[in-house]
Amino acid sequence: MDKIQVTCEMEVTLKMIGGKCKPLILDCLIRDGTKRFSELMRQITQVSQRTLTNQLRELENDGLIERRVFAEVPPKVEYSITPKGRSLSPILELMCDWGAENIDDRFEMTNPQCSSHEK
Repeated sequence: MDKIQVTCEMEVTLKMIGGKCKPLILDCLIRDGTKRFSELMRQITQVSQRTLTNQLRELENDGLIERRVFAEVPPKVEYSITPKGRSLSPILELMCDWGAENIDDRFEMTNPQCSSHEK
C-alpha cells in the first residue's frame, strides 16, 4: 500500500477529519453514541446520502468510527465512535468555540450542533 505523503503533523489531522461533514459526524457520535445511517442523515441535514456514505467510509478506514452490520433483513448498520475518534473531542470542542466566537453577519445559524452553544 502506498503511503500518504504529508508535510507536517497538522496535515495528518486535516486528512482524517477534513471533509464536508466529518467533524459533524464525529461530534454527533461522540455526543449521542451509536447511530444508524438514517439517524445521521436526519441530524446532519446539509449533506447528501452519497457524501455521507463516502465520509463514513473514510472515517472507518481511518479508524475513527466503527461500522457494525447486523445479519437481518433488511440489513441493519450502526456507526459508533472508536477510542481514536473519541480522542478528537477536544479539537472538535475548540472548533465549536472558535466558530461561536467568530461568527459574523455573513452567516445564519440554522441548525446549531455544538452542545455548548445550543440556544
